[in-house]
Amino acid sequence: MHRDLKPENILLDGDGHVILTDFGLAKQFDENTRSNSLCGTVEYMAPEIITGKGHDKAADWWSVGILLFEMLTGKPPFTGGNRDKIQQKIVKERMKLPKFLSSEAHSLLKGLLHKDACKRLGNGPGGSEEIKRCKWFKSINWMKLEAREIQPCFRPEIAGKHCIANFDKRWTDMPLTFSPASSPKTNANPFTDFNYIWPAATLLSE
Repeated sequence: MHRDLKPENILLDGDGHVILTDFGLAKQFDENTRSNSLCGTVEYMAPEIITGKGHDKAADWWSVGILLFEMLTGKPPFTGGNRDKIQQKIVKERMKLPKFLSSEAHSLLKGLLHKDACKRLGNGPGGSEEIKRCKWFKSINWMKLEAREIQPCFRPEIAGKHCIANFDKRWTDMPLTFSPASSPKTNANPFTDFNYIWPAATLLSE
């Protein structure tokens, strides 16, 4: 599982093919194992990650659905306010699909963004093949796509492997900083006099 699928982690290589980056939160486990970590970027988190019920590969398919919604409409379906409000919306709010989207897009998004992970598209016995068979992808030759035989509609212009011209200057102009963490004091308890309540507990109790 990648567990942090979002636009910033999807790039194009020199030939225009899509690649995934940033596997810092990725986790590998078998089909019958679930993870209980609260991780990822809030707008793309699956409901089961937020509620702490345990998650598996279905959480990644939810994130794919959020990405598709954002690419088709310009923004994720659950936004606004602060982190807690976004989490509340993801868990409880019904998703609204714009009418200008095609019926094929509606069907695919509803399948990927099913709040019940057990019923989510891609989490059934057929796995990813369930998604590939959707009408939205009827024009895709998956074997040619995997073999990189399909010509991308856009190929970035690069001047070499160290070229950064295609990245936003807001990021490339940022100064490099070296700020190592200070060593903790011996036997010091950084959480003295602090209480902690897991945020998801409030969602489960309401």
